[in-house]
Amino acid sequence: MGDPKRIKKKYSTPIHPWQAERIEEERELTKQYGFKNKKEIWKENSILRNFLRQAKRLTAIKTEQSEKEKIQLLDRLKRLGLLTETAMIDDVLDISLKDLLERRLQTLVFRRGLARSMKQARQFIIHRHIIIGNKKITVPSYLVSKAEESIISFSGKSSLVNPDHPERKKEEVSEMPKKPEKKSAKKVKEGKKPKKEKKVKPKKEEKSEESPKPNTSEEKKE
Repeated sequence: MGDPKRIKKKYSTPIHPWQAERIEEERELTKQYGFKNKKEIWKENSILRNFLRQAKRLTAIKTEQSEKEKIQLLDRLKRLGLLTETAMIDDVLDISLKDLLERRLQTLVFRRGLARSMKQARQFIIHRHIIIGNKKITVPSYLVSKAEESIISFSGKSSLVNPDHPERKKEEVSEMPKKPEKKSAKKVKEGKKPKKEKKVKPKKEEKSEESPKPNTSEEKKE
């Protein structure tokens, strides 16, 4: 049968695992672009690093083969919308990670208004609702070219084609009129505790004029 093929990793992990600035930056990117985990950031970073490595190598070599590779690299980056039509090989070094992330299919589905959030865009792609032309793409990290950007749409068999689908409607927050607050009889000043009302004890009834007590015993004889 032979030995099974050993698949190598297509990305490189960070050199140091505990770097506060890098961890914070990755956390913000994960939240902004709806990544499943940080491995996706490392993959995109590796793709960008390969572009930069090729550009540096080709600027140092001046041969017939290097000129062909320069043209091929520039054409590829121009098709992806990462460079302008008049860009040179030195302009490759100015490409940032966010420029690459903006060309992902998940990002463009959200930017074109086909999803309400980045996470929902990812869900639509994985569940086979998104097509580019006639091709059904199920990879959120697919890099979309400029020619393909205008033909991103929902699949004809998908229920999301209907614009009135509940998952496509944007949540509209309507401002409800506030109910008028009931005015209390006594207003309590801010920052001061309300004074306690002193309980007034009821006054004792005044004793009526003393009436002579009846003499029950006989008066003593003098």
